[in-house]
Amino acid sequence: MQKGRRKKIRYIQKMPKIGQFSPRGKPGRPDEIELKIDEYEAIKLADFQGYDQFEGAMAMGISRPSFGRILRNGRMVVADALVNGKIIHIRTGDVQVGVRQKNFPSKSRSADEEFNLRSQLKEEALRRNIVKFSRAKSRKK
Repeated sequence: MQKGRRKKIRYIQKMPKIGQFSPRGKPGRPDEIELKIDEYEAIKLADFQGYDQFEGAMAMGISRPSFGRILRNGRMVVADALVNGKIIHIRTGDVQVGVRQKNFPSKSRSADEEFNLRSQLKEEALRRNIVKFSRAKSRKK
């Protein structure tokens, strides 16, 4: 049994199509390393789609410092696999995952689009907080 607080739900856009990456050219069976689904999502949002840490955190429904830690850990796993020729397994791990139905677009550098995306993410976070507050209030009754 795990001690401490439960992990907050980390939202992802969709489950990855590929669950494993393996190197070629290394004789024998390479070592394996695990990349958690939230680390995968953080790398995808920050490095592939171009979101900054604030926007990535809003998209995943977590705090900016948590997003930074998850991103750093994910990058370390990928770097270890690249440098040492390890197989990467993408796993859900011990985190709760909520899959979002809508995909966020790749980040463009247009100021209007950036403003609209930030507004959309803030509004969605506000809605989640309202729902969370109303659930907590109804439990107390």
